Amino acid sequence: MMRSILPVRRWLTPCVALLAVVVYAVGIETSCQAAETPPNIVLVFIDDMGWGDFSCFGNDDAATPNIDRLAAEGIRFEQFYVNSPICSPSRVAISTGQYPQRWRITSYLNNRNSNEERGMAQWLDPEAPMLARSLNQAGYATGHFGKWHMGGQRDVNDAPPITDYGFDASLTNFEGMGPKLLPLTLKPGDKEPGRIWDRAESLGEGYQWMLRSEITSGFVEAAVSFIDHATAADKPFYINLWPDDVHSPFWPPVETWGDGSMRRLYLSVLEAMDKQFGALFDRIRNDKELYDNTLILICSDNGPQPGAGEAGPFRGYKTHLYEGGVRSPLVAWGPKILNKQNHVDTDSVFAAIDLVPTLLELTGTPRPAGVTYDGETLVGTLLGDGGSRTAPIFFRRPPDRDTFYGEDDLPDLAVRSGRWKLLCEYDGSDPQLYNLETDRSEKHNIASQHPDTVAELTRALIQWHQSLPADNGATYRTQPKRKKK
Repeated sequence: MMRSILPVRRWLTPCVALLAVVVYAVGIETSCQAAETPPNIVLVFIDDMGWGDFSCFGNDDAATPNIDRLAAEGIRFEQFYVNSPICSPSRVAISTGQYPQRWRITSYLNNRNSNEERGMAQWLDPEAPMLARSLNQAGYATGHFGKWHMGGQRDVNDAPPITDYGFDASLTNFEGMGPKLLPLTLKPGDKEPGRIWDRAESLGEGYQWMLRSEITSGFVEAAVSFIDHATAADKPFYINLWPDDVHSPFWPPVETWGDGSMRRLYLSVLEAMDKQFGALFDRIRNDKELYDNTLILICSDNGPQPGAGEAGPFRGYKTHLYEGGVRSPLVAWGPKILNKQNHVDTDSVFAAIDLVPTLLELTGTPRPAGVTYDGETLVGTLLGDGGSRTAPIFFRRPPDRDTFYGEDDLPDLAVRSGRWKLLCEYDGSDPQLYNLETDRSEKHNIASQHPDTVAELTRALIQWHQSLPADNGATYRTQPKRKKK
């Protein structure tokens, strides 16, 4: 397929002009309008944001008015889970509808040696059952704008481009193959910006440098331009908008640095991100056809970094299997698609792996032949009618995260089943059992009081764990840092 490179926008700083480019498919034929046009879908996947960081989820230290408005017009889900407490496997799960262990991506993708040491793949196999590919084959225009981190990072420069996974267009950051935006850094007092992750220039064709504090707006503008092209061609669209915000290091606009503390910088990045989302949300809200037929989903890929974001009442952080590491805020917006507005669903338990089969059903898209999803089809749940998945949700910790963020000997495995949350070691030892209906903060281990429940959940959890490809979590030891010469 021939592709053309179209300019998106020119950003100016006192010392450099930046031109962001994005690759678009050309020659898209105008589709015939069916009696009922399938809904457009926008999936916003925020990086390292805690359950309690949107102001509509209780954050009193920062304001996220654009997200809050969508929540007020849509549904806020309080018991939604991602399928890993760390970025790369979480992204695999929400893209494939399958546990990421199936594809040997169980922690963040790093350099080649590190991936091998942890028993991981170097990138996601392009044969994985991508939601984007299924929708693309059904006639959707598909675009990925933002962080990828499923292959093509550090010295892994031979990974497949993002467009090999079912996307017509992509614009990414330093952790993906293809056209990308790379970050310039600027802090109070700096006369010229600095650069970080400049080795990413080698990861695919096309890169542009722009201020880190504005990169989300670059992805947003690329997404808006993609929407314009898709609607002009009368095609439904599926868009990943996956900002690198609010991941550290934190580089908010200079005027919002405040006291320079981690918490202040994080909150400023959070507010700047929400503001930059506005152009995309307004493009959809102000177009009647898009307003009537677009579903926006917004969540986080895993829990927060300590001292930066907050997980609300939940225990744990990013990399932990406790609730704070894997429970994510989820906002759904679609005034003419959802069955409820300004609704808070406090009861429905489901996960990112459920979104793929659910969205295929919602859009009337055939499932790929021979594929079995770990996710369940929960259209009614997503539209506001309530209901939870029937199967438990299983988790395995990243192989390199047995000790992290002040926690020694973190649990290796976890399962959420109904009101119960069980955590244990690979062999089922050291069980922790919590009743999340009465102890959502996981403070009171009641394993000794419910031996039958512990035995049943442990048996199911170990069976799941052993059914999937192993990583090196049982033998991996954090490598000592090399002393600087």
